[in-house]
Amino acid sequence: MTLSTRDAPAGPIAPAREHRLGTAQGTALFVGAVLGPGVLALPHLAAAAAGPASILAWAALLALSAPVALTFAALGARYPDGGGVATFAGRAFGPRAAAIVGWWFYGIVPVGTLAGALIGGDYVTSAVGLDHAWAVVVAVGLLAAAFATNHGGLRMSGRVQLVLVCGLAVLLATAIVTAGPRVSSANFTPFAPHGALGVVHAAGVLFFAFAGWEAASHLSGEFADPRRSMLRATTLTLLIVGVLYLGLVVTVLGVLGGRAATSPVPLALLLQEGIGSGARAATGVAAVILSFIAVNTYIAGGARLGAALARDGALPAALAKGEGPGRVPHRSLGLLAVLTGLVTAVAVPYGLGLDTLMRATSACLAAVTVVGMAAAFRLLPRADRRGRTLAAVATAFTGLVLLSCGAYLLLPVVLAAGALAARRR
Repeated sequence: MTLSTRDAPAGPIAPAREHRLGTAQGTALFVGAVLGPGVLALPHLAAAAAGPASILAWAALLALSAPVALTFAALGARYPDGGGVATFAGRAFGPRAAAIVGWWFYGIVPVGTLAGALIGGDYVTSAVGLDHAWAVVVAVGLLAAAFATNHGGLRMSGRVQLVLVCGLAVLLATAIVTAGPRVSSANFTPFAPHGALGVVHAAGVLFFAFAGWEAASHLSGEFADPRRSMLRATTLTLLIVGVLYLGLVVTVLGVLGGRAATSPVPLALLLQEGIGSGARAATGVAAVILSFIAVNTYIAGGARLGAALARDGALPAALAKGEGPGRVPHRSLGLLAVLTGLVTAVAVPYGLGLDTLMRATSACLAAVTVVGMAAAFRLLPRADRRGRTLAAVATAFTGLVLLSCGAYLLLPVVLAAGALAARRR
């Protein structure tokens, strides 16, 4: 990957006419990437895999996601660029690695965003009593709204996201506080009905809930002052996500018991326990907000990555139009929209469920993270012992998660082959 001048270590950037992100909007976009619609479905999928012991997988992934997040923040501050992890991989391992990592992320965005939108669709139709077939209609509507918002640029996208994230945090906190008094220790026994292997399987699907830092890295070039704002936004996001994830999971398991493993809409049941008759409306609102903010951030990051890949020869050159801080890569956005439509046209008729879509997404994003962390270990100065230690820990952790993806690792292999075949130089 050919490196642009923006890959040099960054200091404060002079004000430009284009809109640039600050800490508040950056945090909103980061929270949207990490705390997405997975929180609606993943407590159920994890509980089905490991029972109450799934909380161990949640806690471990949350604790070990901190090194990943902080390492990406350090790299983004030093090398702000729309290429994100692909840029880091290119600097550390060369252009072939950059192309492969870029294709892993860009290629999985249509799958991951469809999964997120379908989760929202399932919750909305359940909340208002519509037939399940309407979930696809709701999902398509959410995707269309996110693509339209991104075509309006990050000024519009960031402000919309900030409002929605604040509303979401309040809603999830309400669910935790109102249902919390109903937590029963009896619901945590038997604690590990499927043994240690169940916890491993839970971790494989739960990586979907912690994989948003890759998307966030592609927005590093959009910050007015990456060196300060990236770290601040990352730290705030870790605090917000940590409190909400752990609070929600403990409450879901402690209040719902066995129903957490059998119901595909655990948050709806939790809200029903906490606020009663208003649960349906609240669930529908939560589903729309969670789905939109995650899909919105992934599309924003993916579109900028696509333009950067085209700039550097890993995608057709025509897609590079609109590449650069403060600009809107309309052509890359358009290609993502087409690819998302194609994935939808295949996934829906053939009945590819959420578990399949989310595990496929986790496999690609785990592969991206492994390479990104290894690149950090190579790129960070030797004097930065703390940063290099974090990168080493994160590389080992995400490597183990990657192995837990099993047969889904075939997808990153196929995308890697496509990347190498498509490189122009």
